[in-house]
Amino acid sequence: MELPKHAFSAFFERIGDDGRLLPTHIGLVAALFYHYDCGNPNNHFHASRRKLMRFSRIRSIATYHKCLSELVAYGYVEYRPSWHPAKGSRFRFIRTEGGVNGQD
Repeated sequence: MELPKHAFSAFFERIGDDGRLLPTHIGLVAALFYHYDCGNPNNHFHASRRKLMRFSRIRSIATYHKCLSELVAYGYVEYRPSWHPAKGSRFRFIRTEGGVNGQD
């Protein structure tokens, strides 16, 4: 039985081939993917810094912000900060190969 390719396969292959990314970037992407809501029609999702840092095992707030801003600069995610304590910041994955945000 052949399993269908996951919708984010091309996205993760692109990340794996990018020599600029360190394990902290990959951990942060994994944490973002964990909080991604597949049922959301506009593909935006919310996550708090505290939860993302805990899941990605990033201990320093400076490292978290550095990795996040590099992921934004490299075109992997969109990020809109929120200072609401319960809501969390807004994110969206940017996929350039195979469609955008689940539209393959």
